[in-house]
Amino acid sequence: MSGAVWRASRAAVKRRRVQTIVIGLVVFCSTATVLLALAVISAARAPFDTAFEAEHGAHISAVFDPAKASAEQLAATAHRPGVEAAAGPFDQAVVTIPADWVGRPPGPLTLVGRPDPAAAPVDRVEVLAGRWATAPGEVVINTPGGGSGAWNLGYQLTTSTGLKLTIVGFATDMSQSAGGWVTPEQAAALHPTARQMLYRFTDAGTEQQLTTSFANATEGLPKDAVASGQSYLVLKQAFSAGADAYLPLMTVFGVLGLVVAALIVGNVVSGAVVSGYRHIGVLKSIGFTPRQVVTVYLTMVSVPAVVGTVLGTAAGWAASYPILQTAFSGISTGTAVIEPAGWLPVATLLSVPLLVALAAFVPASRAHRLSAAQAISAGSAPRTGRGLKVQRWLSGTRLPRAVSLGLGQPFARPARTALTMAAIVLGVVTVTVTTGVSSTLAKSMAAPDRNTHIDVQTSAFSENKVAPRLTPEQTTAMLHATPGADQVSVRGLVRVGIVGQPQLVFANFYGGDAMVDHRRLNVVEGRPATGLNEIEAGPAFLDQHGVKLGDRLTLVLDGRQTTVTLVGEEIQGNANAITSNAATAALLTPDPHVVEYDVRLAAGADAAAYQKAVTAADPSLAASVVTPGTEGSIVAIQTFSTTFTILLSVVAALGVFNTLLLTIRERRRDLGMLKSIGMTPRQVVAMTITSVAWQGVASGIIGIPLGILVHRLIVEHVRIIAFTDSMIDVWGAPLLTALALAGVAIAVLGALVPARSAARLPIAEVLHNE
Repeated sequence: MSGAVWRASRAAVKRRRVQTIVIGLVVFCSTATVLLALAVISAARAPFDTAFEAEHGAHISAVFDPAKASAEQLAATAHRPGVEAAAGPFDQAVVTIPADWVGRPPGPLTLVGRPDPAAAPVDRVEVLAGRWATAPGEVVINTPGGGSGAWNLGYQLTTSTGLKLTIVGFATDMSQSAGGWVTPEQAAALHPTARQMLYRFTDAGTEQQLTTSFANATEGLPKDAVASGQSYLVLKQAFSAGADAYLPLMTVFGVLGLVVAALIVGNVVSGAVVSGYRHIGVLKSIGFTPRQVVTVYLTMVSVPAVVGTVLGTAAGWAASYPILQTAFSGISTGTAVIEPAGWLPVATLLSVPLLVALAAFVPASRAHRLSAAQAISAGSAPRTGRGLKVQRWLSGTRLPRAVSLGLGQPFARPARTALTMAAIVLGVVTVTVTTGVSSTLAKSMAAPDRNTHIDVQTSAFSENKVAPRLTPEQTTAMLHATPGADQVSVRGLVRVGIVGQPQLVFANFYGGDAMVDHRRLNVVEGRPATGLNEIEAGPAFLDQHGVKLGDRLTLVLDGRQTTVTLVGEEIQGNANAITSNAATAALLTPDPHVVEYDVRLAAGADAAAYQKAVTAADPSLAASVVTPGTEGSIVAIQTFSTTFTILLSVVAALGVFNTLLLTIRERRRDLGMLKSIGMTPRQVVAMTITSVAWQGVASGIIGIPLGILVHRLIVEHVRIIAFTDSMIDVWGAPLLTALALAGVAIAVLGALVPARSAARLPIAEVLHNE
């Protein structure tokens, strides 16, 4: 009988082509959405752990004062209880590169002397290009993002003391323990100021365990011998921080996609069973068992579900690569390979069809309970009861007859109406969330003023490598003196070290008129860093470096150091970048390496004439009118949310489309009789659209508050951006009014085609068939 079941299932698929296409599209959209969400979630976790263990990463990268702890004392700590493995001690020196090098601004470079990249039992270094340093005067540069930099092999670095170091290789490590490596002999010649030890502990799962294990390892060393200790948990948090920003958004849309798919599939099967009572009766009368009948309906759903799952998995898998590259851009990935986990396609290919089958099983089980005689005699007319009472009450109102019939129609099938409304509600939630996120992001990127700004880049950043005619001071004076200028700000960029942390950070030093640079980020908490020894930074920096407002950090540059206070949190920013002012820069360096000027023009000034005058004064300068733009992360979030909104709105509209199609099929006889007594095609369309339009209104009332709640949860957890309350509160009356129409729009969009189909039903053919 299995062959007969398959033939009956194929016939059902062919007979219900529209429902088959609806199921396939719904499952396709949902599968792609879920796979993308899972890809980001898995990529934020597994790659770091896998690569960290493969490279035997250091649980603690410790720096010691050589004046207080000898090399022998440090080597002895490797044998302390709880130490699984250790590497070192390695000499560590800091050199200063005074000019741009290999696409990096000037600043300090932390060098560690290691004889071999992979021989150490802890923190094995992977050479990406070139070779390891084997002789004095050679250096291997750490590239945290994993880029090989092969085209810069042979580049010669000149330190502030005149020492020349030739780049012979580029490498990376998961512990991020140095900016570069040299031979032990070269490190000793650099007059090292510290010694490095790398530890792996038997107990290292939490910060508390690491603290205890490190304290046991260093017990007995002289007081203050430990200069710093970097935990791998901070690196792990930094690794996943960028991707974590996308998780709330991706998770919400993934869950919504699955729920909407389950609702619509359940609705499709329920309608198919109800409208197919006679078909069920015929199957049972010719020998099909109840289980075989249920199998026919489950197979009818499973065929398009499997096709939709396969296509959705392929689409989601293809889209996951660029999405992950965006999510992890600018993050130190070490040797971790950022790509979607290989088990994801298998998981979706198995789980999504299973979920569809489970959603279809409950309505399909109704076919199991019907006897052959009951099914054949039941027909497709709605049962009497609450639906007819509502329709009779509505008929006594002054509403047009087509409207009253349309309003009462959904009450004949309350369960189907509830499923359809649930799908529309989720569509409204999706539209509300996306609208809120987009509005919040637009507010966060709003221009600081309405003036025209001219961006003037020096040869350090621009492609114009003409030797400058003017000094930075002369350039500032020239920009002020050029007709049309109102205010001029100056941005210097150098790399500085932070005492206790091996990674360098980019320091933006702003000076000039009121720090008006259009690129300067808004401070959303605390205050701008305008005072001496004050800095501000974005939420990613705060999270990845484990600091908060009010904390003090010691910056180091070219042998100078100063202690600064973190006074402001910017709306966003690089995880390894801080912002300060020219007065603080003067404490660290006589040359803050000016890279950019921002000129705010006076009202009515000629921007083109100003650009031309600047270029004429110094051809090395590149002047351009500022065009409002957005950060890549913001563009990515807007793209994700818009794409998923379109997908889920289409899915919700398909649910309405399917419901009305089933309803029209059930009520063919009623429609034929209504048309026979004078109902016009236009009234049929009005009745059909009215039957779902009020559901759209009710769905808006329910879905908008839910969407507002989800929007707040998302924006409060997107930690690559910090929003103020004014940026989060975007719900004005015009926007809420537009959203209130979203549910109606989804409902009407799904109803248009079935309504026109109902209007074109031929009276004679319908009544003859009945």
